[in-house]
Amino acid sequence: MKYGYARVSTANQDLETQIQALKKESCDVIYSEKFTGTKAYRPEFIALLSKLEAGDTLVVTKLDRFARSTVDVIQTVKQLFEKGVKVHVLNMGLVEETPTGRLIFNIMSSFAEFERDMIVERTQEGKAIAKQREDFREGRPNKYTRKQIDHALSLLNTHSYKQVEEVTSISKSTLIRAKRKLVKK
Repeated sequence: MKYGYARVSTANQDLETQIQALKKESCDVIYSEKFTGTKAYRPEFIALLSKLEAGDTLVVTKLDRFARSTVDVIQTVKQLFEKGVKVHVLNMGLVEETPTGRLIFNIMSSFAEFERDMIVERTQEGKAIAKQREDFREGRPNKYTRKQIDHALSLLNTHSYKQVEEVTSISKSTLIRAKRKLVKK
């Protein structure tokens, strides 16, 4: 059987491109998940690995869908080879269990890890530059404006947290934090 595996790292990324490529490759079953590759625990990938048997083929669109570290990718592929499972990386081709196939695979794995490390490094550099700006604020942007929060806090004078939450959609915990900030000022 041909199994496909698609993964993106964050919830707001789209799996559709990978899934379409795996369907085009005629995968019988496709496992997909939105889970960071930096973690060893990826529930769908673990479930997929347990299903694979001798003669099956595992198809992924790119090498970095397996994992982010060269060691992890090499170990996983080695285990699959020992089970008699073929590995097909769409942007590389079929990974063969030959000395040349393993060499090419190891080189490509190293490049995938290098690429990830470069992305992390560039992100950190960008963050360091951004921190130098006066208006830099780490974390997620505020969901509500100051005016919306002030209005909701004023409603608390005559309404309960639950009533204010129903009217404004601002959670009780957000209102409590905003109230504490006002007290501290």
